[in-house]
Amino acid sequence: MTPIVLIPGLLCTAEVFAPQVAALWPYGPVTIANTLEGESMAEIARNILASAPPRFALGGISMGGYLSFEILRQAPQRVIKLALLDTTARPDTPEQTAQRKAMLEGARAGRFETLASAALKAMLHPAHQNDPALGALNFRMAQAVGVEGFARQTAAIIARPDSRPGLAAIAVPTLMLVGEDDPLTPPDRAQEIAAAIPQARLVVIPDCGHSATLEQPEAVSRALVEWISA
Repeated sequence: MTPIVLIPGLLCTAEVFAPQVAALWPYGPVTIANTLEGESMAEIARNILASAPPRFALGGISMGGYLSFEILRQAPQRVIKLALLDTTARPDTPEQTAQRKAMLEGARAGRFETLASAALKAMLHPAHQNDPALGALNFRMAQAVGVEGFARQTAAIIARPDSRPGLAAIAVPTLMLVGEDDPLTPPDRAQEIAAAIPQARLVVIPDCGHSATLEQPEAVSRALVEWISA
């Protein structure tokens, strides 16, 4: 049995992995990391490591991938396997940083829930953007994170380092999964990571945007079960 630590993305709670927890549970105890404590990637990662098992399989989606890279910088010997979902090893572009700051300014001006719901909807595949259950779930997660949590996460994302120089040193079996139509971290970003990590396998999920765990839960769960049981 392998302990598994999963890290949610920006504006996400444990609900983002709800379908996968049920699928992974037979293979080891699953912990969903808290991303709300810390002002930087390094601080958030240290807090996650402080409560994580001594050695574990690590998975992260989007911002959770950025944090996974930071955990590997801090404690590579503790990570047995790695799963990266809908993420990038690159830092923000100036345009992305400007967009994040504008959204945060709007959130602080009282438009947080409207902006968060719109942003999370825009990340979905067009076929899923009007799914009422997905919309309600995204709204719940954003409310749970709140404006201050969003502000801390945004600051950490903006200041994150370029993780590309460390990819070749990742020495554990790695799953790199991405939605075929991910508008935020598209498949070419996933291909870049998979090509650089020696033991990486790339899985592209059809009819899927950035929120793969929720948009195509069964396909993602199958890929993660294959990853953890290999």
